Amino acid sequence: MHKASLLQWARSALRRPSWPVLAYSKTGYEIVSASQLLEEERFDAFKQGHYYPSRRYVSLKVYTCDESGQDEVQIYKRLSQKNSSHPGSAHVRTALGTFALSRREGVHQCLVQKPMWESFRHLLYRNPERRFSEDLLKAGLTQIFLALDYLHTECNLVHTDIKSDNILQAIEDPSIPDLYASRRFELPKVFGDAVLSDFGSAVRGDEKRNHDAQPNVYRSPEVMLKADWSYPVDIWNDGVMVWGLFERKHMFYGNDPDGKGYSTRAHLAEVIGMLGAPPLTSLKRGKRSPEFFTEDGQWKGEVEIPKGASLEESEEFLSGENKIMFLDFMRGMLQWCPEDRKTAKELLQDPWLNGIILRLWSQST
Repeated sequence: MHKASLLQWARSALRRPSWPVLAYSKTGYEIVSASQLLEEERFDAFKQGHYYPSRRYVSLKVYTCDESGQDEVQIYKRLSQKNSSHPGSAHVRTALGTFALSRREGVHQCLVQKPMWESFRHLLYRNPERRFSEDLLKAGLTQIFLALDYLHTECNLVHTDIKSDNILQAIEDPSIPDLYASRRFELPKVFGDAVLSDFGSAVRGDEKRNHDAQPNVYRSPEVMLKADWSYPVDIWNDGVMVWGLFERKHMFYGNDPDGKGYSTRAHLAEVIGMLGAPPLTSLKRGKRSPEFFTEDGQWKGEVEIPKGASLEESEEFLSGENKIMFLDFMRGMLQWCPEDRKTAKELLQDPWLNGIILRLWSQST
């Protein structure tokens, strides 16, 4: 469908029935310049719903005809049927409704959702330092882990695409939707909750699968090696994302030395440089392991393993005990074997995330 025709449809579909024409006196009022921007909801005398029907802003996601959108629609329907009393449900974006639009070119699946503010990625770029503060990171991660615990334990879903673009902020400042409709808005007066969004790649976690998933630099070892994977890929995803938000650089790049861009062998070499060699138990599960490793687990990927790239050497902003605790927190998410990674619920109890300073005293103290 052409953009123009889609906009025409949206206008007609969302247009309310006409209201009776009202007659007003043309005298006794202050004359306001036509160039002056007025927002009636800000007038002291305005009472919402007294003069006009109450407005409700929504966002509309319309899929193109060449993408069915049916999978994501089904995921949102599944989310709507789950336990909303779980604290993580408030941090998962849901759909207010779904519908299909049939046109001559095909069928457009449509999602109606609450409008959100910008993503973590946008928030990152608004900060001149291009990184999250420690307090902001902890607050956001606490809410994302709640969302993941809800997805994994209540909904049996794996997101597979956790990155800063897909974590949005709820709108708490009531003036923002009006401002958004009329002009570019700045930082909100109140930051809303973090909300995990975009379930276009989500899958059931209680079914075996080993297909390719996740954005390239966020791919977990089991995905790269084509082993069975499930919920722990989201935990790996989260760990890699944390590094990008806090350390002002990607954890992995995967740029192949042949100059042709991303490759699995370059990515795996970086993981080895960061975490050390993988255990044989993890390699035996992967269908692609023989491409990169010998039978006894030696690297043969023809890409040099980076030196001086361990977690300890790569972390640049913390020191002392706080750094030790942060790296322990990161290791809880970044493990070669999926079963060695902590769950979202376990990560919620992490001392670094909760600001608990664990002081190690010698026996003589």
